[in-house]
Order: sequence, then structure tokens, then C-alpha cells
Amino acid sequence: MTQQRRKTGKWLGEVVLTGTLMVALATQAAAANKACELLTAAELQTALGATVTLKGDGAPGAAGLELCRGETPSATVLLRLATGLDPGRDRSGAKEKAGIEAAKKMGAQVDVKTFGPITCSTIVPPANLAQYGFNTTCAVTKPTAVAAIEVTAKSQKDMVAIDKLRVLAEKMAGRF
Repeated sequence: MTQQRRKTGKWLGEVVLTGTLMVALATQAAAANKACELLTAAELQTALGATVTLKGDGAPGAAGLELCRGETPSATVLLRLATGLDPGRDRSGAKEKAGIEAAKKMGAQVDVKTFGPITCSTIVPPANLAQYGFNTTCAVTKPTAVAAIEVTAKSQKDMVAIDKLRVLAEKMAGRF
């Protein structure tokens, strides 16, 4: 019986140690999420008019993609950071233009504005797709990285103006 208790105690100790290591690694991965460092809570609150608490999705995923999410009473916020991109990648915007055309064909109103390395857009869906939200996004591109802030409002009246997100994108530009 004593030998059985030792085996059980050893096994239990290994389980506890493994669990502790997994929690420590998950905490370290969440802390390493650079997307959450693109903007501060105060900067977001100033632009969005509501408190936003951000939560990272852990360490970088495929192709160095990091995500950081937050919510306000009327919208969701997503910060994205993709690093380690091929500097020779296609920068013509052909994929983006195809996406815009597809959205327009579905009846969405799309507005795109470019400010140097910053591209911002709004998408107002048709009435039959309004449940998916009203989107404003600004992205900053660099030779080997892209960062973006995306705010999806629950109603059109709660949409964030491009000019407000552009200010945040300009701040993000110097942080990655």
C-alpha cells in the first residue's frame, strides 16, 4: 500500500507540475502579444468614446499574425499585427480590390481612403446583412509588416469615422 501511495503521489506531482508549466507558458505567450501594444486603452477610449479592455490571443500564429480583441457596449475592436512578411510580396492591392468589389456586388456601401502608408475603409452592409455589423478599418503597411485596427459597430449610428481611426493608425505606425 505504501508503494502504491508513492506512485500516486509521484503521478499527482507530475500532473501538478505539468499544469503549472502550461499556465506559465500561456501567460508568457499572452504577455508576448505585440498587437495589444499597438494602442493604449486611453487612446482607444478617446477615439471610441467608451472604455475598451484588450485581450491578446496568445503568441504569434502562422506567418507572425497576432490578434488583440476588445469590446465596447456598441462595438468590437480588433488589433492585428502581421510581421515577417515577404518584402517582395504583391502590393498592388488586387486582393483588396477584389474584396471591395465582392462587397459592393452584395449591396454594401464601401468607402476607401488612402493616406500614404495608411489605408482606411468603411463598409455599410445592405439591410439583409446588417447583423454582421458596420465596419471601419485602418491598416498601416511597412515593407515586412502590417498593422490594423478594425472596429465593427452593432448599428450604423455607432460606426467610427475614418478620421478617428486614422489618428489611431498614425500612432500605431510608430510602434511596430
